[in-house]
Amino acid sequence: MATPSSSDSSSATSAPRKYNLRNPLPLSASQEQEVKQLYYKRVRARCAPEIKAFAECAVNRTVTATWICRQQRLTMNSCMVAHANAEEEDRAREEWFATFEERRRKKEEELVRVEKRRDEVIKMMRADEERQRQETQGR
Repeated sequence: MATPSSSDSSSATSAPRKYNLRNPLPLSASQEQEVKQLYYKRVRARCAPEIKAFAECAVNRTVTATWICRQQRLTMNSCMVAHANAEEEDRAREEWFATFEERRRKKEEELVRVEKRRDEVIKMMRADEERQRQETQGR
């Protein structure tokens, strides 16, 4: 019995790190915020027609939108309450974990672009300083 467990642990350490979607690691506050943003985006997408109807009704209205657009507001709220549940949040969490590698890759690419641009700026500044130094020495 000890042999299978030892082979499982050795294969887990050699394989690339994967997230278990059913029992994920605890997320940091910023990661939880990203999951919440996905969750709200998904709920808003499901209720887009209701949100649009309320927004169209509320155009050019301030306080009166509460009374005039009551039916649209209630329809929009009931849709959002119906879709804002734990199951939808779990789907958003699964989507977050599924796109983790893509986000990490994009972040690394952005860091490379920033570093490249930083090097270009430093070269331009050094060239400008050298040009200014030569101009002052030539006078």
